[in-house]
Amino acid sequence: MELGMVGLGRMGANMVRRLMRGGHDCVVFDLSADNVRQMESEGAKGSQSLDEFARRLSVPRAAWVMVPAGPPTDQTVFALAERFESGDIIIDGGNSYFKDDVRRSTQLTEKGIHYVDVGTSGGVWGIDRGYCMMIGGEKEAVERLDPIFKTLAPGVGDIERTPGRDGKKGAVEHGYLHCGPAGAGHFVKMVHNGIEYGMMQAYAEGFDLMRSIERYEINIADVAEVWRRGSVVTSWLLDLTATALVEDPELSAYSGFVQDSGEGRWTILTAVEEAVPADVLSASLYARFRSRQEHTFAEKVLSAMRHKFGGHVESVTGDRSSIMTE
Repeated sequence: MELGMVGLGRMGANMVRRLMRGGHDCVVFDLSADNVRQMESEGAKGSQSLDEFARRLSVPRAAWVMVPAGPPTDQTVFALAERFESGDIIIDGGNSYFKDDVRRSTQLTEKGIHYVDVGTSGGVWGIDRGYCMMIGGEKEAVERLDPIFKTLAPGVGDIERTPGRDGKKGAVEHGYLHCGPAGAGHFVKMVHNGIEYGMMQAYAEGFDLMRSIERYEINIADVAEVWRRGSVVTSWLLDLTATALVEDPELSAYSGFVQDSGEGRWTILTAVEEAVPADVLSASLYARFRSRQEHTFAEKVLSAMRHKFGGHVESVTGDRSSIMTE
């Protein structure tokens, strides 16, 4: 299948690589000509403008937008819509607010253009591990894109089936799910990131406590390693933490300044709107705010995890322009 990709940053470029490995044709565009040339050297069809990008795609077109959430995504989606026709599909795979998806979908539907929102988790490792995808949009458009989702997803792998799911095989066991209409995909991804904040904060506080106690001299890198083996708190986040602690036991390379992608905030706002208690999720978000004023070892652990799974480099200026996905 052919897919266009607008945005060749950490996530976009690796998704193109995974798709081309899977036999798909990719047309690409990025504001950086160097990024475009790099992907051309790897087999993609490069474009120097959105006009050329739209012309190079076969009708009906399908284009995936992977740029920072907010105005950049809005501008790109509607710029594409000016160049696309009825029956084409525009996909937002970034970290958009689900209410923005509903608005965009309504506006694009008036032109007959399908809008699909894809909450994407996998970070810089997704090129090899695959991407977990939470999808919103019309059934027709989502089904047309199934070959793309199936290639990007991790696949069944060696994960044991959940007891009781016999006879319920489907895309979810491959790592992607059609969650519902426009906005549903990014809504589920938003909650995913809220939970992620809470998990990361729990690890960070625990390691900080072990490091701080004076009664014992605990090798926290060894603790992280032993917890990876049979413990109920084992996870990929713990794997990444263990790696970071082996590389730098004091985490001196990390500032402790911890960004948030925006989705944590939206999760808490939605919890307030729906009157749903979210004590842990809100506390973990506030901890990130606090990290920008003081930097504890716990915050360095958080910073290390973000760097390991997503390639995030924390900035003490608070600049969020380069943030894509958690």
